[in-house]
Amino acid sequence: MPRLHAERGPIPLMGDEGADHLYFRQLLSGRDFAINDPVASQMMNFSYLVGDSQTRAAVIVDPAYCVEDLLAVLAADSMTLAGVLATHHHPDHVGGSIFGISIEGVLRLVELQDVPIHVNRDELTWVARSTGIAQSQLVSHDSGDTLSLGAVEIEFLHTPGHTPGSQCFLVRKRLLAGDTLFLQGCGRTDLPGGDPAALYDSLTKRLARVPDDTLLFPGHHYSHDAVASMGATRSENYVLRPAAFEEWMAAFGTS
Repeated sequence: MPRLHAERGPIPLMGDEGADHLYFRQLLSGRDFAINDPVASQMMNFSYLVGDSQTRAAVIVDPAYCVEDLLAVLAADSMTLAGVLATHHHPDHVGGSIFGISIEGVLRLVELQDVPIHVNRDELTWVARSTGIAQSQLVSHDSGDTLSLGAVEIEFLHTPGHTPGSQCFLVRKRLLAGDTLFLQGCGRTDLPGGDPAALYDSLTKRLARVPDDTLLFPGHHYSHDAVASMGATRSENYVLRPAAFEEWMAAFGTS
């Protein structure tokens, strides 16, 4: 499957609306939203809009920086926000403070629209502490849970390692991987809550069930392309090359 290049603008509606109703956009911080924010431009985060083009219900995956810009894209597409999916608690994905810089995120979003914030059960306290949002506004999930938006179903996959409750989302042969897996590389494990052994398990076992023809959509634009197939990623991503746990820990374990 050919790759899509990063120079293009926001991905338009994807999928056969008459058949599967899928609404899907990939938006890059500093380019597609939060355009005048130098931190957003430097961090190169992706946020995603996923929903049902018939019912017009959608979720935002990892809203940060300027949430009003993301809401404006939904409004321009005549979509209604039904919730937020958080891959993990780091401020560049859900808001909070990092390196003394305050990043807007879910706390601001729920002030504008009162919607549920879906997080992994192991990330509940982390998200609340990082963002300042009340735990009562968070909906906890376990791996294998699903969220239905009309005819579009999103599956939650718990993939710890980058953080204890890191999770990916699987929808119509698209894997939204957050910082668990990039096209090149993977999330760090030397930050609080990071665990290289858990990440090895997530990459080699938990994501092993994802077919090669599934498209990988990462949490950051850290490579030339913005999306690639899982098959291409398995062939080319150096973090997937170590064949044994001991080899992985020697290369990527923290001391």
